[in-house]
Amino acid sequence: MKKIVSIVAVIMGLMMAGNSVKAQAAGTKIGYISLQELIPSMAEYKKADTALNDYQSALGQQFDDMRKEYYEKDSVLNSKDSVKFTRAQLEMKRREVNELLVKLQGWQQQAQQMYQQKQQELIAPIQKKAVDAVQAVAKENGFAYVLTKEALLVSPPAEDILPLVKKKLGVK
Repeated sequence: MKKIVSIVAVIMGLMMAGNSVKAQAAGTKIGYISLQELIPSMAEYKKADTALNDYQSALGQQFDDMRKEYYEKDSVLNSKDSVKFTRAQLEMKRREVNELLVKLQGWQQQAQQMYQQKQQELIAPIQKKAVDAVQAVAKENGFAYVLTKEALLVSPPAEDILPLVKKKLGVK
């Protein structure tokens, strides 16, 4: 997620870089902000982060339960008790164990996709709120351009609007 924000920020910075010199010469106000500092400081982010950690723990627990089930069924097949089963029953149990193994092997990728989807679901509204606040502060304070701090290698004099945005959002 941070990579996407960084890429967008770099592109915005490059697009604005050519215009920033002209804007400064004309007296236009330019500001910058670090969304990577702002978003984690928001109360909503802290709640979302806790929810994501809980979700990740639940996914891990589900994996552990599946692995335990696999080992239990596999150990039955490899134990002395397996002689109790008919050939058909053994074949069914082997198929079941193989299916569990395939499910376990695919679980890592599936869990990662589920986690990323949940992360997007929880973080997207927070990012939108942060961007909306930046836009409101820029408009209220007469900033023509607001760039992301992370995208700036060299820039003309500009004002850090992070404190103004934090104040608008009620973040300390």
